[in-house]
Amino acid sequence: MLGRLTSSWFQQSSIPSFTSIIKSMGLVFGDIGTSPVYTMTAIFLTLPMTPANIFGVTSLICWTLLLLFIAEYTILAMSLSKKGEGGTIVLREILAPLLKNKKTVGFVSLLSYIGLSLLVGDGIITPAINVLSAVEGVMLIPCFKGFPQGYLLVAACCIAIFLFWIQKRGTEKVALFFGPIMVLWFTVLAGSGVMAISSYPGILTALSPWTAVSFFLDHSVISFFVLGDVILCATGCEAMYADMGHLGRNPIRFASYLVAFALTLTYLGQGAFLINNPKVKFVFYELMLSQLGSNFYIIFLCLNFCALVIASQAIISGLFSIVYQGIMTKILPKMRVEYTSSNFRSQIYVGFVNWSLLFAVLILVLTFKASYNLTIAYGLAVTGTMLVTGIMMTLVFYLRKKFFKCSLAGVLTTINAVFLASNLYKIPHGGYISVLLALIPLTLILIYTKGQQRMIRALKPKRLEDFLDKYQSAYQNINHIKGTALFFTQDLNAITPFITQTMFKNNIMYEDNIIVSIVTRDDPYGVISFFKGELAPGLRIFETHIGYLEMIDIEKILLNANIHAKVIFYGLEEIVSKKMVWRMYALIKKLTPNFVQFYKLPPYKLHGVVTLVEM
Repeated sequence: MLGRLTSSWFQQSSIPSFTSIIKSMGLVFGDIGTSPVYTMTAIFLTLPMTPANIFGVTSLICWTLLLLFIAEYTILAMSLSKKGEGGTIVLREILAPLLKNKKTVGFVSLLSYIGLSLLVGDGIITPAINVLSAVEGVMLIPCFKGFPQGYLLVAACCIAIFLFWIQKRGTEKVALFFGPIMVLWFTVLAGSGVMAISSYPGILTALSPWTAVSFFLDHSVISFFVLGDVILCATGCEAMYADMGHLGRNPIRFASYLVAFALTLTYLGQGAFLINNPKVKFVFYELMLSQLGSNFYIIFLCLNFCALVIASQAIISGLFSIVYQGIMTKILPKMRVEYTSSNFRSQIYVGFVNWSLLFAVLILVLTFKASYNLTIAYGLAVTGTMLVTGIMMTLVFYLRKKFFKCSLAGVLTTINAVFLASNLYKIPHGGYISVLLALIPLTLILIYTKGQQRMIRALKPKRLEDFLDKYQSAYQNINHIKGTALFFTQDLNAITPFITQTMFKNNIMYEDNIIVSIVTRDDPYGVISFFKGELAPGLRIFETHIGYLEMIDIEKILLNANIHAKVIFYGLEEIVSKKMVWRMYALIKKLTPNFVQFYKLPPYKLHGVVTLVEM
C-alpha cells in the first residue's frame, strides 16, 4: 500500500535544489531532529532495560517514524495544501467548501481550534525540554559532575531568556546558518548510529515489524503505556506540516527522507549501545561521550546546544505564524505584529505571544527541573494534534473520493488514537500541564469567535441600500468639510453604526468619503486593491483583497491608490453585559488593538467613534 502511494507521489514531484533541501533541514526539522536526545532516556526511566525490551522499543520507534513521520505527514498530509500552506487551519479552509451541513462545518472548525490549541501547548513544552536537555549534557563532563542542580536551572533559565529576547531582533541572519548546522547534526547522528550498530549488528533485526509485534504480545499492558513515550520520537511532525509554506512542499519532502534515515540509524545505534551498556542513565549523551572521548565531547556539546536552540527557535517562529493565521482567519483577536525581515514575509514577531511563552517556559523549567521529568507532560498534546490532523485529512480524502488515500489515512488515524489513549495515563502525573496550556488558547478562541458573532448581531448594521438612501439626502443638506475621509468597515453589505452615527447624527460630512474594506481571501497570499466606483456623490468604495497569510502595509496601499486622507474614522464598541462570558469578551477587546491600530495607520489622522453595545 505504502509503495503504491510513494510511486504515485514520485510521478508528481520534481527534484528540488540542494540548497532548498539544506534550508529545510534548518528551518523545519529542528524539533524532530533533537528528539533522540531524550526519547530513549524517557522510555527506560520506568521500563526494565532487558534485551527483549530494548529490541522491542527500538522497533516501535523505527516503525513510528515510518508510519507517522513519513506516511501520515510527509506523504499524505503534505499532499493537502492551499498554495503550498499546511496546518489544521488550512485543512479547515480546504474542508469547509466541501461540506454542505452547517453543523459539520462547525464540528470541523472546532477540530481545527483544538488542533491549533494543542500545538500551542506542545510548543510551550518544546523550548523548556530543550534548554533543560542542553544543560544536562554538561553534567557528564568530569569537572561538572556533582554540580548543584540550582546552578543548572539558572543556566537553563538564562538560555531561555536569551532565546526569547532575540526574537524581536529577527532571525533572518541567524537562519542562514541553521541549515548547515542541522546538516552537520544529522550527519553526526547517522555516523554515531553506524558506529554503535557495528558493535552489535544484531540490533538491525529491530527493523522487522515482527519485533514490535512480539513486544506487544509479550508485554500487552506495559507495551501500551510505553507508546506514551515512544511518540516523543515523532514530535515536530505537525510543525513540519504547518511550516510547509516557508520553503515549499518538495524540499521538505525530500529532506524528510534523509532526516528519517539519519534518525533511524541513531535510534538503532542507541539500541545497540543499551544492549552493551544496560545501566546508563542519559542514553544519548553517554553514547556520544563513549564514542568521542572527553575532549571531542565538549566540542559536540556546542553542536548539541546549537541544534536544541534551533529546535526551540523553529517552534517559537511556528507559533508566531500560527497565531497570525488565527488573526487573519478571525478566530483570534488582533495582536500587535511586527515584521522582522524585509525579505521573508513569514518572519514576524508577536510581542504578547513571545513574553507569554517565556513566562510559561520558565515556570515549566523551575517546576520540572529535569528533561526526563518534563517528558511526563510531553506527548499528550502531540498525539492530540496528530489525531485531529488525521481525522480532518481522512474527511478531505473521502469527500474528494480518493478512497485509497482515505483508507490509509483512516488506518493512521486509528494508530494516532491508540497513541493518544496510551498518553492519557500521564494526565495525573504531569500531563495535565499540556491540557491546561492548550485550554488557554482554546478558551480564548471560543469566547472571541462567539463574542464576535453576538456583537455583530447586537450592532444591527444597516443594509447598503438603506444606507445609500439616507446618505444621498444628508449629502445634499449638510455642509461639506474639505478633504477626504476614510471609513473602515469589514463588510460592505452591512454598514456598521459608527459610520451612520458620524454622518447622520454628528453631521460630519466630507467632500470625498471613501469606505475602505479589507477582504480576506481563501488563498494564503496575494494583494489586490481597487475602487468599486462612485456609489453616490462624494461616496466611493475602495476594496483590498488579501490572502489570509499576507502581511500588508495599508498606508502604503492607500498612497499607491492616490488616496490622501485628511481623517480616518473607525468604530469602537463599548460592550455592556451582565453575563461573565461576555464581560471576558469585552476585556479581550479592550486589551487587543482594534482594526485600524492592527494595520498601523497614522495615529494623528485617527478618530474613534464609540458605540454602546448590550450583549
